[in-house]
Amino acid sequence: MKRKIYQAAFPATVIVVMAAFLSVIFLANANPSFASDKKKSSATAETSAVDQTESRIKQLHGALKITEAQEALWKNLTQVMRENAKDMDALTKGNAEKIKTMNAVEYIKFHSQITEAQLSQQKKFIPPFEALYAGMSDEQKKITDTIFRTGKHGKHRIK
Repeated sequence: MKRKIYQAAFPATVIVVMAAFLSVIFLANANPSFASDKKKSSATAETSAVDQTESRIKQLHGALKITEAQEALWKNLTQVMRENAKDMDALTKGNAEKIKTMNAVEYIKFHSQITEAQLSQQKKFIPPFEALYAGMSDEQKKITDTIFRTGKHGKHRIK
């Protein structure tokens, strides 16, 4: 009996963990940090979630070796990624300057909004990602699993 529960729960757990890692990969800089880093260049500070997502889409497309047969599934996934990035930019855009003057309570409330948005985005992301993953070859799945486990992505990091 316990074995059947494990067999059903494990795949679901893997999907949730993978979605969480993907969220970290795609939305790593969406959260405001507690400590301001004055050493960042203005170009880095102005990079939007949309720009970061576009860059990651290109990196992942090459790293995952998406085939022509998988392009429709990939397009569905990237559409969700782009929508999520636009939503995150909309949420954070007006608050970039306000963060500097927020008190602790306001900051925690703002951080809570971002966390809720990320959870909602993960829920939207899972179905198209699951469909793409199901259509991947064993080699592609292995690469994808490595990316999610390590957080490393891009051609220069995948062997």
